[in-house]
Amino acid sequence: MADKRLTPARPDLAASHLKGQVEAAQFVDGAPSSVIRGRIALRAAPSDGAAQDSELLRGEAVTVYERKNGWAWVQAKTDSYVGYVREAGLGPVAAAEARVIAPLTPLLSAPDVKSPLRDLLPLNALLHCRSLEGDFVATEDGFVSSRALAPLSQLAADFVAVAEQFLGVPYVWGGKTFQGLDCSGLIQTSLQAAGISAPRDTDMMEQSLGETVLGAKLKRGDLLFWKGHMGVMRDGETLLHANAFHMQVASEPLAAAVERIAKPVTTVKRL
Repeated sequence: MADKRLTPARPDLAASHLKGQVEAAQFVDGAPSSVIRGRIALRAAPSDGAAQDSELLRGEAVTVYERKNGWAWVQAKTDSYVGYVREAGLGPVAAAEARVIAPLTPLLSAPDVKSPLRDLLPLNALLHCRSLEGDFVATEDGFVSSRALAPLSQLAADFVAVAEQFLGVPYVWGGKTFQGLDCSGLIQTSLQAAGISAPRDTDMMEQSLGETVLGAKLKRGDLLFWKGHMGVMRDGETLLHANAFHMQVASEPLAAAVERIAKPVTTVKRL
């Protein structure tokens, strides 16, 4: 059975490429679009009160299957996740030449640190760059510090070092930015900065990432999975994870985490 999280299909509407695979009253091709805000919530239903399943970042491509009452039903190109976003957060598809490499950086109204803030751009946000003005890069709707950007080809050498930058960031269900993230959001975001594609949720990562090394001596970069939770080893004994106990990204001895979680480690994956 198709995973509903990754399948743009409802009883009343579905993607055209699913015709013959699912039942729906109507099938549509969908239209390309991209995110124009620093981050927007991807929700389980078209309501600000609905659960946030994930977040989409500026420049991220989506396919829009429905626009209705200020909401868009979309599928993200990055990880194929399906959900609802505020339509105001979407715009035309635009080419991108640069990626944000800072955990979080301001989009300013002028090439001046004292100019008004227009938005906050998270790690991995994509930008179309127009020109360099002093220490700032001009984009289509603001200015970003050139030191916060890198060409798309420049990737982080160590995804664990990326994850370590998020120490102390609040735990937010469905989040994947410096303004708040969950356990799988921390890992997906960090892997993406290193050029490694990963699905959105813990169970998906456990099934698809790396090689299983359960029982081996742990080392930096090993991914540990529990039912409904995951983290990454900083070394052979220290776990880094976004968790609801500390309500933030925390680093702690693995032994302490295992004792508190009180569920067995189901898998260890090595990339």
